[in-house]
Amino acid sequence: MHSGPERVGTMNTSVIYALAAAALFGASTPLAKVLGAEVSPVLLAGLLYLGSGVGLVLVRCLRDRGWKPSGLPAGEWPWLAGAILFGGVLGPVALMFGLTRTSGATASLMLNLEPVLTALLAWVVFKENADRRIVLGMLAIIVGGLVLSWPTGHTSDVSQSWLGPIAVAFACLCWAVDNNLTRKVSASDSLYIAGSKGLFAGLVNCTVALTLGAQWVPMQVLTPTLLIGFLGYGVSLVLFVLALRGLGAARTGAYFSTAPFLGAAISILVLGESVSLLFWLAAAFMLFGVWLHLTESHAHLHQHQPLVHTHRHSHDEHHQHEHDGDEPAGTAHSHTHQHAPIQHNHPHFPDIHHRHTH
Repeated sequence: MHSGPERVGTMNTSVIYALAAAALFGASTPLAKVLGAEVSPVLLAGLLYLGSGVGLVLVRCLRDRGWKPSGLPAGEWPWLAGAILFGGVLGPVALMFGLTRTSGATASLMLNLEPVLTALLAWVVFKENADRRIVLGMLAIIVGGLVLSWPTGHTSDVSQSWLGPIAVAFACLCWAVDNNLTRKVSASDSLYIAGSKGLFAGLVNCTVALTLGAQWVPMQVLTPTLLIGFLGYGVSLVLFVLALRGLGAARTGAYFSTAPFLGAAISILVLGESVSLLFWLAAAFMLFGVWLHLTESHAHLHQHQPLVHTHRHSHDEHHQHEHDGDEPAGTAHSHTHQHAPIQHNHPHFPDIHHRHTH
């Protein structure tokens, strides 16, 4: 019995989630830059995160017609707490510290470490599968990011100390840990996960900024900044979590690495910035990398262990269980369900149902 078309459909949907997340996040950078020209970088980061957290909490309350418990299993709370600590607190603070002690060009180049570290952790620590095609695709996307962020012309803005680059590298490591820990809870409510991370990151960064003497922003800057944060950080993170659910950390991280290119494209289209040869070269590398990932085919005989979890699903080969009530065939629904052991052979990806070793 095969579920190849179903798995491919799931993968394609997850790729759309990942690229949409990258597009929203990439768009937020040039837009926030325009709005926050006079705002402290730490405070700007805090407001963007705060907009995401507050916005997603409101959306979740509207969806559930009031506040409802997270439904997160007891064993997943440490993973979420770790993701919030590394991704929402340590990462942003380390980046802002690093930016004060290194050049913007150096920092932009070093931020390309995040997908590399995400993939290395996913492969080495969390045992995600990877073949040469996936590795080559990830490297092509990263080369595109390096080309896009490579400094042009002469600059006197050089690194002031070795502490700056180390802090930026540490921020990348924090976000790599965050990506892999978030993968562990990606089957749970994505609105709750993303909203929690946004609220904590927003409160921490705003507190740090105000403690360091930053001035609060006027309402005409605050409102659009919070809105950009909701879309570019909040909705983007929800889509990122949904992509993690279907693709795993390494592949999602690779797709998300196209964010700088998509941000540059939006700057060209919306803000009228000039197009350089480096932009088209970066586009070629990234499109090649995405194509390698999209055309991946990974299939072998594998064993599913017993599993109990809650997520939105339709009845397919991996979801054959009875209901108390009647659920029309093909209808997506969410509830706690149990997976019986099963052994079969079909194309698959390291999603929430395929986390076996190779």
